[in-house]
Amino acid sequence: MSGGGPLRIGNASGFYGDRFGAFEEMLTGGPLDVLTGDYLAELTMLILGRDRLKDPSRGYARTFLRQLEASLGLAVERGVRIVTNAGGLNPAGLADAVREVAVKAGVPVRVAHVEGDDLLAHRSWGAGVLTANAYLGGEGIAACLRAGADVVITGRVTDAALVSGAAAAHFGWPRTDFDRLAGAVAAGHVLECGAQATGGNYSFFAAHDVRRPGFPLAEIAADGSAVITKHPGTGGVVDTGTVTAQLLYETAGARYPGPDVTTRLDTVRLTQDGPDRVRIEGVRGEAPPPDLKVGLTRLGGWRNEVTFVLTGLDIEAKAELVRTQMTAAFDAAGRRPAQVRWTLARTDRADADVQEEAGALLRLVVRDADQEAVGRVVSGAAVELALASYPGFQLTAPPGKGAPYGVFEAAAVPQAEVRQVAVLPDGERVAVPPVEEWAAPVPVPEPPLPAPLPVTATRRAPLGLVAGARSGDKGGAANVGVWVRTDAAWRWLAHTLTVDRFRRLLPETAELPVARHVLPRLRALNFTVDGLLGEGAAAQARFDPQAKALGEWLRARHLDIPEELL
Repeated sequence: MSGGGPLRIGNASGFYGDRFGAFEEMLTGGPLDVLTGDYLAELTMLILGRDRLKDPSRGYARTFLRQLEASLGLAVERGVRIVTNAGGLNPAGLADAVREVAVKAGVPVRVAHVEGDDLLAHRSWGAGVLTANAYLGGEGIAACLRAGADVVITGRVTDAALVSGAAAAHFGWPRTDFDRLAGAVAAGHVLECGAQATGGNYSFFAAHDVRRPGFPLAEIAADGSAVITKHPGTGGVVDTGTVTAQLLYETAGARYPGPDVTTRLDTVRLTQDGPDRVRIEGVRGEAPPPDLKVGLTRLGGWRNEVTFVLTGLDIEAKAELVRTQMTAAFDAAGRRPAQVRWTLARTDRADADVQEEAGALLRLVVRDADQEAVGRVVSGAAVELALASYPGFQLTAPPGKGAPYGVFEAAAVPQAEVRQVAVLPDGERVAVPPVEEWAAPVPVPEPPLPAPLPVTATRRAPLGLVAGARSGDKGGAANVGVWVRTDAAWRWLAHTLTVDRFRRLLPETAELPVARHVLPRLRALNFTVDGLLGEGAAAQARFDPQAKALGEWLRARHLDIPEELL
């Protein structure tokens, strides 16, 4: 796989459960060289781990197989190679299943896969760990493609590696060509979440038709620059805003470390290259860190939840009554759950015309290592209050027996300890050596801020009238990227949205470590909040367990904004 022309790489999946028909849409919507599919969120590894416990032959994303049954012939006919991490915990098993699909369909196809990320037996990771997987880079993918594979299956690789590995194989980049690799990683990071690059989950969605956004593709050049676009006639939008939002998603500072390269996000230049075309260029890369990230998942215990609806007057008094009654019930049973958390959401409004608008939600979440401590003890106590508590008593749903919850943790291992192997289409097993050059990433000194805006008249208004945001999760931490679209707005934002102001606007973060990262070329600030999500998304520690809406909450908060920006 080589050549000097642009490489057209599309994406057809941003998570396990994404739009089923996207594979066919991408194959029929226009020319492609490679089609990628990303299925592995942190939560997905826990799901696949539980699947593997039930059946050792499982552990991969079965949706991908059904998509392939409908699309494999089309991909081969059009010369489109497929690269996916749907192999999850069992890439060899999925590769065999793909061969079976190909035989049934009568489609000759060369299948390869990448192994070595599964480190569960590598060392003792602690009690209860279900999965332990290193985040591999793109070199194993590149080896498979260079050997002529039509389909490459991986386990846990970085999401962007699906793109950077394909680009490295196509252009023949050496592993030390960090600038070009960084450019491909930036493009891959934009593509990895599918329609989030084409108007999905976009702060300024109201200005565009995003009822059914198309999936994105990147035209990657030999120098590592790329154009992000989508197939003609598909919905949504690709502009510098949608690309900026995705570059900020689940990242932090200027250095974005990966197994192949550390990408300097502070060097990225974005320009609108025409309708639905955004050029990414100028990306610089550095040697990757010496260690690989390892994602660990385990069952954390048992969890139950009850939501009480409080309607009309005396909301605070009604909430206090329920809390007192439930606490007394736990004490009487002698089985108080290890963790008890109450939150009151004042969704009610005075003199409401609609009953739902007169209601507030009191949410009880309990956790314990013992299922019995969160089961009947909790559900029975809640139900028994139906005729003996506040007026208008109701629950949003009948309480259950409790359910297991998971925990995600990050660890690290030296690159040299991980034995990555590319299993080629003919069965040959080729060792993929670790990178020979690495450097521990250190924070980049904060760049100088632009000159502040002159003091002018202001108006109290939501931040979101000026700024866009995108937020997400990394283990127990949340990130919130905030960006603006003009230089004047950037001069205001850079001086206004400090860490202290951020904490005041989002009081849930007030007692947590918050870091601010300044990215002037993107007119953006990226905030990381450690500990907001407890033990990770699977633990469902808060109302928004993956922090997906944290940025929109920030945009809805009011502050004094210069009238010239409004």
